[in-house]
Amino acid sequence: MQMAISHRSRCSNIVYWLDNKLYLNITNFCTNNCYFCIRKFKTGIAEFNLKLKEDPSSNDIIKGLQKVLDQKSWSEIVFCGFGESTARLDVLLEVARWISRKSQLPIRVDTNGHALLLYPERDVVKELKDAGVTRVSVSLNAHNEALYNEVCQPKFANAFEKVLEFIEQARDACLEVEVTAVAVPEVNVSEVERVSSGLRVKFRVRPYRPCVW
Repeated sequence: MQMAISHRSRCSNIVYWLDNKLYLNITNFCTNNCYFCIRKFKTGIAEFNLKLKEDPSSNDIIKGLQKVLDQKSWSEIVFCGFGESTARLDVLLEVARWISRKSQLPIRVDTNGHALLLYPERDVVKELKDAGVTRVSVSLNAHNEALYNEVCQPKFANAFEKVLEFIEQARDACLEVEVTAVAVPEVNVSEVERVSSGLRVKFRVRPYRPCVW
C-alpha cells in the first residue's frame, strides 16, 4: 500500500510531483524569455505553487527531498521548475550528488541548454555526469537561429549554436539526451525533429496550451 503524501500548501513548492516523477524547482531565473512559457500565465502546475520568493539553498532542497523520497516508488527525479536549473549549477550538482548517494533513481535535468554560455570556463557536461545526472531534456523549440531568437528571446547572443553544442557534448558523454519543441504556431516541429535526427538524439513534441482568458 502506498503511503499518502502530505503536500500542496499555499507556500512555494521546491519539491513537487506529477504521477510517479519527482521534480525539483530550484530557481525561477531563466536565460530565455519564451512567450509561451507557462510561468507567464500560471503560478504553478496542478496544485503546486512554483513561484519562489527566493532561491532555495541546497539544504532546503535536500530537506524537502528527505520528506518524500521514501514515500513512493518514484521513477525518476527531475530538475525542472519555473526557471533554468543549470543557472544554479553548484546547487544542482550538490543535490544530485546527495541523490546519487541515497538512491538508484535516474536523475534528469530539463534545461534550455544554455549551460555552456553560463559557464564558459567549466566542463559542465562532465560535472553533471560525475554528479550522477543520467538524462538531459533540452528545450530547443526552433530549427534555426532566427526562429530561436524570435520564439525564445534568449539573453545571450549565439545561443542557438551553443544549445546545439551542449546537446552534442551531452550525447558524446553518453548521457541520455532528448530534444523537445513546444508546438507553437511559429515552429515547424518536423524541422526541429530533423535537426534532432542530425544530432542523433531523441525528439519529443510538447503540446502548446495557449492561455485563454
